[in-house]
Amino acid sequence: MVTFHELHTRLAKASVNGDVPDELNKIEQEKFNPHDLDCLLNPKSHPPVIRIGECACSESEKAACAGRCLFDALYKDEHGNMAVRSDMCVGCAECVRGCRAKKLIESKDILPTFADINSGKAPVFAMVAPAFVKQFGDDVTPGKLRTAFKRLGFTGMVEVALFADILTLKEALEFDKNIVTEKDFQLTSCCCPMWIAMIRRVYKQLIPHVPGSVSPMVACGRSIKALHPDAITVFIGPCLAKKAEAREKGLAGAVDHVLTFREMQNVFDFAGIHPENLPEDLRDHSSRAGRIYAGSGGVSEAVKSTVERIDPHRKITVHAIHADGVPACRKMLDDLLAGKISANFIEGMGCTGGCVGGPKALIPKEEGRKNVAEYGEKSAYKTPIDNPYVIELLHRLGFDTVESLLNESDIFTRNF
Repeated sequence: MVTFHELHTRLAKASVNGDVPDELNKIEQEKFNPHDLDCLLNPKSHPPVIRIGECACSESEKAACAGRCLFDALYKDEHGNMAVRSDMCVGCAECVRGCRAKKLIESKDILPTFADINSGKAPVFAMVAPAFVKQFGDDVTPGKLRTAFKRLGFTGMVEVALFADILTLKEALEFDKNIVTEKDFQLTSCCCPMWIAMIRRVYKQLIPHVPGSVSPMVACGRSIKALHPDAITVFIGPCLAKKAEAREKGLAGAVDHVLTFREMQNVFDFAGIHPENLPEDLRDHSSRAGRIYAGSGGVSEAVKSTVERIDPHRKITVHAIHADGVPACRKMLDDLLAGKISANFIEGMGCTGGCVGGPKALIPKEEGRKNVAEYGEKSAYKTPIDNPYVIELLHRLGFDTVESLLNESDIFTRNF
């Protein structure tokens, strides 16, 4: 029997090299689980976390596994195996980390991604998360990584940090408009789909305090498609939850595929590409504010500096508090509801350390955070309001002024 992991490796290698039909013909002559093959070929038809094989755990272990999910996405199917509800799973990966038998794993998007690249029917853009800095090696600069993506057949690489700039500006404008008394407060809506899912499902009473903004990933995908309507967009980051966010009702269509850093490293290995040895294709567009999003507290710092830049004489300044990791985020929100927090800007990230601590990061979170901070300091612009690329992009997207970001739009707005 061909195992899931062997099936994935063989087909992923074939997809990168454009040999999927031949490899599928070989596999069809062998014993394999049809469910495993469908999960690889059609990941959007399955939840972000999938089960492979039969559960080998005791009933008490299964109960503990189900109880581990904050979002009630795990249940026992008719055969007594743990299964995942597609409409409930947010991709937090707690069940993956806790599965003793390693039967719960994250879905894979390599095959459909390279099916689109190899078809040549549309431009395919790689959208890299702000946490990407040095994930693929100390000597892999952003310019070398862009060249590596082009070698693989991508049309280009876009840093999502540029769209973190735009969302920073939007949240700063929201703060400046809505926080007018010492009792007012705002919860960030940027970045983390786990944070937003937690608020929407467990702390619904706080939704009025969350600006109706999309994440930088969704903003990037929508913007690319606004400028290139036939484009295919592929997000690359350390986060499994982004796979769920890309499929979410109201957001679906902005991002066609989501690859983790681990999947991307596999692609480089399968293709024999060593980014550190490639020439530079460097294009710096983002400010420090957008680049530091990947670390816990980065959104708060970005919004604070931007509010100060927009309204330097503001009497009520940004007094932020942040938490990282699901338990810490829950405690912070419980304390907020109990009146124990006086901060007026509240930021949460589902992973410890922020996005750099995501389950599919390739380097330790401490190293990732250091790299992101250093990259932020290298930017020519401190805040998005100082970044001419932000202003130019907004104009190209039909925004005449930065203040028009406060209006509902098809690109940067969502409804909770």
